[in-house]
Order: sequence, then C-alpha cells, then structure tokens
Amino acid sequence: MAIISKKKKPFPISDGLRTYLRDYDRETPTSISYADLKRADTSFAVLDRNGRDTLWETMLYPPSELNDIHLALRTIYAYLKSDGDLNVTSHLRIDRVDLCTYGNTMPFRVRIVNQVNDNFDYFYVKNADASRIYGLELEDILSPNQVSYLTSGETLVEEHIVGIPGDVFLENRLTDPDLNPIRLCKEFVKFNERCFLRLLGDMHSANFVVDVTPDFEEMYYRIRAIDFDQQCYEGKKSVYMPQYFRQNNALIELGVRYMTPESVRQYQVEERAQIASRIRIEHARLTNLLTLMRRETLSSPDRIAQLRHELNRHYRSDRFSPCQTMGELLEESLSWLVSAH
Repeated sequence: MAIISKKKKPFPISDGLRTYLRDYDRETPTSISYADLKRADTSFAVLDRNGRDTLWETMLYPPSELNDIHLALRTIYAYLKSDGDLNVTSHLRIDRVDLCTYGNTMPFRVRIVNQVNDNFDYFYVKNADASRIYGLELEDILSPNQVSYLTSGETLVEEHIVGIPGDVFLENRLTDPDLNPIRLCKEFVKFNERCFLRLLGDMHSANFVVDVTPDFEEMYYRIRAIDFDQQCYEGKKSVYMPQYFRQNNALIELGVRYMTPESVRQYQVEERAQIASRIRIEHARLTNLLTLMRRETLSSPDRIAQLRHELNRHYRSDRFSPCQTMGELLEESLSWLVSAH
C-alpha cells in the first residue's frame, strides 16, 4: 500500500529553471500574486448541491480593491488562453475566487464567466514550487495531454483540467450501464505506467480526473493527473504507482475481473512505446529540462537513496546506483525506456 506520511516542503524556482521558463514562454509578469489574493476581508464556505461543505471558501475582497483584482485576473486568463490578447476579456467577468482550505498547496480557484452566453471556466493560482513546475512540464512532454500554465515570480497559474474527479467517478459511475470496464481498465494500466516511468507520485483518486468521451460505439476514457506536487520526491517506489493506493482499489478490483495478464502486458508495452516516441520527438526540450533537474535539490538524500535501491531491485539491475539526485534517477528511468523501445 502506498502511504505518504509527511507533508512535502516546497522547493524554490532556481535561476536555471527560471531561464527555462522564459525560453519556453512560461514566465509572464503579472500585476497580482498568490499573496495578494490572500488579502480578503472575509470568506464564506462553498457548499455543494446537497448542502455539504466542499472545504473551499469564497473570498470577499475590499470594494476599493475589487476592480483592480478582477482586472488583473482577467489579464492572467488572457495570457493563459490567448497569448495575452486582452480583446478576448472585454465580455468576461470574474464570478468568484475560492480558496481551498485543505491539502498542501491551498490554491485559489478563479471562476470566470462569459457574459454573452453564461459559459464559464476556471483557473488556479498557487504558490510556485519547482517540483510542481517540473511535473507540469513532464506532463506536457511525455503524456498524451497538453497543459497550459504560466509563472510570475513566486506565483503559478494553471488551467483547469476538465474531467470527473476520480473519487467522484469511482463512487458514482462504476455502476453506470454505459460503462465500458475494459476500456476504463486499459486506461488505468496506461496511466499507472506513465506515472511510474516519469516518477509522478501520489496519484490516488482525488488527484486525477476521468475524461469521458462518447465514441461512435462505446465510451472512451482518459485519466489525467491534476496534482503535480509529488514529482520526483518520495523514496518508495509504490508511491509512483497508482495501483498501490487504497483509494483506487475499485479500479484494481475491476481490472481483476476484466483483464488478463496478457492484456495488461500489451497495454504496458503500448504506453511505453508511445512515451519513447514522445521522448524522441521532444528530445531537445526534454534534454534541457533533465539537464536542469539533474542539478536540482528536489528531495532529501534518504529518499533518493531509498528510491535508487528500489528501482535497482525493480529492474533487476544496478544501473541506478550512480544516481545522486532525483533528476538523475528520472533520466535513467527514461533512458531505460528508450533503449527498450
């Protein structure tokens, strides 16, 4: 069973990572920061449709500052979605700003509404953390999903990733008559493989969403990570494998019923081959990123030593023995993948 016992500490953005972010148009100066959004007069609890506390609070800001805050948030949204074209924001308004009161990061969630048709979207404002930024970059490079985010000093802004929260899906959708359990289990096998190979940890059901797309005959599923705090941090191998989290047991039980070892092996090989192909296509960008990660402090020496030992045992090899940082362990993991495919 994968268990994380201690809260992870954030790691600052190094000068090298900041340069990388500028080079790839991720760094954008903004007029508002995470700290600015904490200056609310008061707040009230956000309840779900059944009247239960969601553990989010809507922030109420001083009237004298409200217009400036909303203008700054609309500007951020323009940079996030349209490369800074402010013309797209004239018909948008900030509906509310919510603060998450649980978890490590306590992000702000901004709801922005199109006044013409009442369509709405969300984005998140967080404290910048090097682990999270590396996780977002690796998601963009190595997964089938693109992610949009930007940094501004010590502030990180992330787009909303659409999908049904994993815990909600497992609680309410597994009995859906339209559910295709084989396709869902196939996607979980692929998701498990992606997380392990790129060392993304803590993927229990509350940290991923299930994107459901109707196909012409059946349903198509995509499991997407939405939390990247545990990129290359923990020492336990099992933390990087979603199959070992008890919150995901319903998916494991479904897999036992509908999957054979041969099928699991097939989907693992398919995902590895696809990741290897992405590595070759994005070779220059990934090399730049890994060069930085090799020099970064992203975890403690004891966790690095533990993961080095467990990866050697997993691969029945000593190829990880020279690795002294989490970045080197990740690079060796991806190197093994490319050599095998």
